[in-house]
Amino acid sequence: MTELLQRWSDGDQLAGQKVLPLVYPELRRIAVAAMRRERADHTLQATALVHEAYLYLREQHGLKWENRTQFFGFAAHLLRRLLITDARRRNRAKRGGQWQRVTLAEAADVANPDSADLVDLDEALRSLESIDPQKARIVELRFFGGLTLEETASYLGISPVTVSRQWARARAWLFETLRTAGSPA
Repeated sequence: MTELLQRWSDGDQLAGQKVLPLVYPELRRIAVAAMRRERADHTLQATALVHEAYLYLREQHGLKWENRTQFFGFAAHLLRRLLITDARRRNRAKRGGQWQRVTLAEAADVANPDSADLVDLDEALRSLESIDPQKARIVELRFFGGLTLEETASYLGISPVTVSRQWARARAWLFETLRTAGSPA
């Protein structure tokens, strides 16, 4: 797979077509894990998320894949970006998309406080990234990418113990940041 990824990054479209069946199960696993954290009535499904990611990857030129870990690390980042884009689109539509008059009681029945969670998390993660980029990357790889401690360590070139320690600190920082901001995330 590493050889195919390298050939694909060198512009070999046939290699890119051969890579998809090899990476699809893992991309799907990552997407399913990411979707589990979403609200139950989410309109985007894991399969659609994987297909969107693949379409994006297929159109990119100049990306260099040295190995499968690097590829899946980037894929985790890409899936996060796609989910954030979808959440922002939903929030824009919710705040004025197709206006409809409802009573306050009706609005209370359909209000979904979880819809902004992913956007709040993304903002907190951006804030963490400005303070400590490595911790933010660990969160992205572990939370959005579903990578194990060992896979994350290999991707970042650090020890699993360091990943574990920084993962715990990053989660605590994010929890406090989101709690202080009053986010339900």
